[in-house]
Order: sequence, then C-alpha cells, then structure tokens
Amino acid sequence: MAKYFQPEIETAPLETIREIQNERLINTVNRVYNNVELYRERMNAAGVKPEDIRSIDDLHKLPFTYKQDLRDTYPYGMMAVPMSEVVELHASSGTTGKQIVVGYTENDLKSWADICARQLYAVGADENDYVHVAYGYGLFTGGFGLHIGAKRIGATTIPVSSGNTPRQITILKDFGSTVLCCTPSYALYIGETLEQMGLTPDDISLKAGIFGAEPWTEGMRKDIEKKLGLKAYDIYGLTEVMGPGVAFECEEQSGMHVNEDHFIVEIIDPDTGEVLPVGEEGEIVFTCITKEAFPILRYRTRDIGVLSREKCSCGRTFIKMSKPRGRTDDMLIIRGVNVFPSQIETVLTQQGYSANYQLIVDRVNNTDTLDVRVEMSADVFSDTVRNISKKEYELKEALKSLLGLSAKVTLVEPQSIERSTGKAVRVIDKRKLHD
Repeated sequence: MAKYFQPEIETAPLETIREIQNERLINTVNRVYNNVELYRERMNAAGVKPEDIRSIDDLHKLPFTYKQDLRDTYPYGMMAVPMSEVVELHASSGTTGKQIVVGYTENDLKSWADICARQLYAVGADENDYVHVAYGYGLFTGGFGLHIGAKRIGATTIPVSSGNTPRQITILKDFGSTVLCCTPSYALYIGETLEQMGLTPDDISLKAGIFGAEPWTEGMRKDIEKKLGLKAYDIYGLTEVMGPGVAFECEEQSGMHVNEDHFIVEIIDPDTGEVLPVGEEGEIVFTCITKEAFPILRYRTRDIGVLSREKCSCGRTFIKMSKPRGRTDDMLIIRGVNVFPSQIETVLTQQGYSANYQLIVDRVNNTDTLDVRVEMSADVFSDTVRNISKKEYELKEALKSLLGLSAKVTLVEPQSIERSTGKAVRVIDKRKLHD
C-alpha cells in the first residue's frame, strides 16, 4: 500500500524540518518586504527589518495578515512577482465581501500538486486508483487541488465537479471510482441518494474519501463511512494559503499533518495575539514559506484548533493539527453564550441523528432565540406524534446540558432541509437582517 509520496521530507527529523523552515522563512520575508507594499509598510510600522528575522523563533516579531488586507489590496496588490509570471488565478467565493484573489506561478502549482499527492498516498491511493473529484471546479480551489494531486501520482483522474448527484453515482459505478473527493456534506448526500436509488456501498468501488472545505464531526465521519463503505479522511486548506492540502489526515484519522516544509503553523490567543504553546487551543495562523506569487505572513485563519507533536503511528514527523473546532467568526453569541455549530452537530450525532440540520437564530422582543431544525430518519418520521415530541424534548435537554441555554428543537421530515453540492448552509442568522 502506498504510504509516503515524499518520504525524505514527510518522515524527516524535526531538526531537518526546522532548518528548512528557517532558510525558507528568511528568504520569504526578504521577498515580501521588497515586493509587497503592504508588508513593507507593516514591517516598517512595527520597527521590523528583514535582517531581524534569523529563524522561526523570530516569527512572532512579524505583523499578522487579515482577510480584510486581502480585500483592501484587491485584486493583485499582494502579488510578490510580476503578473507575467502568474500562470493561474483562483479566488474565494466572496460571499462576505470582495473576493480574495490569489495567484500561482508554475512552481506554486508544482508545490500544490505535491502536497495533495501526499494526502492521496496517505489514504492508500497510487497510480492504480480512480480519483473521482466532485469538488467544484473554477475559481474555487477545491477541484483543481485534488485534480493536480491525482495527476501527480499518476492516478486516473475523473474531473466530475459537483452537482447532478444521480449522474455522480452512475459514474462512481461505471467508471470504478476508488477515491472520492468532495465536501463532507455532499458525501453524505451522495450516500443518501445511493440508498434512495436502491443501491448499497457494494454496488460501487470506493475505498477512501477525502473530505474538506467545511467543518465536520466524528459522528458525521462514521455516517459517511457507513453510507459509502469507505474510510473518510479530512483535508484542510484555504484559498488564501494555498487551497486543499495545507494539512492532511493519515491512516490514524486523529488529526491532520501540516506540510511543514511549505507552511509554518502557530496557535495564538485570538483576543491578545499571543503565541500559545503546543497543546493549547486557540486560533490557527499560517505563514507560507515556498509560495512565489502570493506568499502570506502570519495569516489569521479564524479557525480554532490545537497542535500536537505526539509521535504518529504512520511515521510522519510533521506537526498535527486537530480538526478545526469552530471559527472565531462563525461563533454565535446567543444570550451571552458562545455557541459553535460543531458543538450542536456533536450532540445530534451522539443522539443518533444525521448531520442534516439547520440553526435559525432570531431576536424576538430583544431576546435571542435559537431554533434547531433536525431531519428525522425514515423510521422516526413514521413514529407517533407523541413519540416525536418526546424525542424533541430529549434532544432539547441534551443541547441545554452542553450549551447552557435553551433552544427550540424541531424534528422535520427526511430530505426537507435543502442539500448543497458545495458547502452546507448550517446557520441562518436573522438578527443580521433586523439589526
């Protein structure tokens, strides 16, 4: 079974990784200071010169980069090379403002292919596999990252893109797809559709799935694995840093290895910006140290997570990061209580419900309300009204126990919450419409 795509770096001693990071960080800081106006101004304002950065121990001296900075310099203000050297552009969805536009040189695309290839090898894929890419293609980075990674390992690459789920299943069956790449919520939808079509996991050939671009829980992982008959792996990335492949899960399925030869990861206190020790929970921050077109220093992801240097049974020595445990910017404050959608999802899956749910937050008579709509399974839906009311009460009490606040729980019929072929819409905050 394929295990390491680039064993010399994936299993390198920590000292070797650190030497690589030191050299690449110094080079990157010099390049951005000379070529990116925003960084030159920020560093000058902070009294930091490139020569002050001698190793990763000096990283904390550098200023943070925020998403707003990337909007303010739209479209090409953060490029560190002439546009004549940029061979590909990608962009974020732009749902909360101007799009974030990122560029790639030929070398950047090679690096991106390498890190996605590492993920594919980590799930046991090689040149004999059929990689079914059902992430969206286009300006979104999802489809292209896994696409070039699959080509890099010599696998047969199937660029299906997202949508038209019955056709996806026909292709899964007829083409013999062995690795599925898409968002976890879409993987769950494919599993549900498979069932509705009267098929079972035995009718398809999937052995592994690479799912990212949105948060998901262990309960959702088990559900996907059962519905599709595969082993489900997490992949982490964001447009601003590279796209999918910044960190990847191995066979242990206990956190994602950060590709430390390309990215330096830190955990900070989101309120003070102070760097926290490994093992403490905080906001994840990334610095790119190999990107040519769009290098980024100390980018605040808003994702909350934990790092670990514990030895991994897979043999990789890269630091591990947990699944993001929420986001500082998707945290809901309801009646003074901090609530993350992932907390609610954990309760639902523990209680035996699927991860098809929606949170509706509103403000009535100056008081915040939380309505949790959860899809029932077919057998619960056929239950008596009295039993359904009892289940709603039990779920309400379980949520109250975890969150410390009361929510209205409504069990709704199967398939009634709208499905998405991309990222699932979990939260509707009506307070933003009223305020």
